[in-house]
Amino acid sequence: MTRQLIDQICAKMAGAIASAPTTELDSWKVGGKMFACFGDRIDGVCVKTDSVETATMLIDAGAAVKAPYFHKSWVLVGFDAPEEELRHRLLVSYDIIVKALPKKLRETL
Repeated sequence: MTRQLIDQICAKMAGAIASAPTTELDSWKVGGKMFACFGDRIDGVCVKTDSVETATMLIDAGAAVKAPYFHKSWVLVGFDAPEEELRHRLLVSYDIIVKALPKKLRETL
């Protein structure tokens, strides 16, 4: 899995925009809210989960690790993860953020 593939996956999501990095981190946002983040010193992509419990379960199962500097509901999925798993985690993260957006904004996506 590469950053280019993550960009390709995220670019296909309605309303998703790659944000210009102000630090060494790159991110993808929808409705101005981040759903994926990666950088030069991170060997994977940080994604949102629906809860701290889900994040803990993914970490305990070895499917992810704690996302550094993020809330406990975020996890870091390594670039070495199966492509299908990474796609799934990106889509779940995107869906969580979209569902939290105001209805009027969701309707514009």
